Amino acid sequence: MMFFNELERKWNGDDMRVISGNHKGRPLQAVPGKLTRPTTDKVKESMFNMLEQHEFNGGVGLDLYAGTGGLGIEALSRGYTKFIFVDVQRAAIKVIHENLASLSLKNRSEVYKNDAFRALKALTKRDISFDLIFLDPPYAKQDIPKQIAFIEDHHLLKPQGIVIAETDKTVQLPVQKGKLILWKQQHYGDTVIRLYREEGGA
Repeated sequence: MMFFNELERKWNGDDMRVISGNHKGRPLQAVPGKLTRPTTDKVKESMFNMLEQHEFNGGVGLDLYAGTGGLGIEALSRGYTKFIFVDVQRAAIKVIHENLASLSLKNRSEVYKNDAFRALKALTKRDISFDLIFLDPPYAKQDIPKQIAFIEDHHLLKPQGIVIAETDKTVQLPVQKGKLILWKQQHYGDTVIRLYREEGGA
């Protein structure tokens, strides 16, 4: 399709948009500067295609390195009930609020300025677990194995929940961490998408 051929080119902040769902085609603001590494629309589309068997009728999600909020917003557009967005950058938090407001999604979201591990620890104090967790850190901050272990150890993922990790192709992740096993994996140039779920999960 012409749209996806267009997405073959390198991501440009002016082109960010919601790909599918209730807010399909709506533009998203980008975070100024180079500290944020947005997921390209092509990779985002492929990521959600990998979830095609996963229910989008409700559910609670966590976008731990939210950046623009694009991944969580995509999930909300496709049917998730609520998403929690976390980022350590003040500029990113401002953009997340702006993107959520432009789509009238603020009542279905929480936004926190915090370090990823501190945010995970804070979430353990709440009686909350997630159906979907995005781990998409800047490539210079690849603590994903520890975060997957923390999520599993502290039961932050529901029994049928999924963790999606986006990394540079050079990053090695375990096939299994506790009860969580590598379910699906796809390579897109220098990017690798890995989906984890509980062993035996449907």
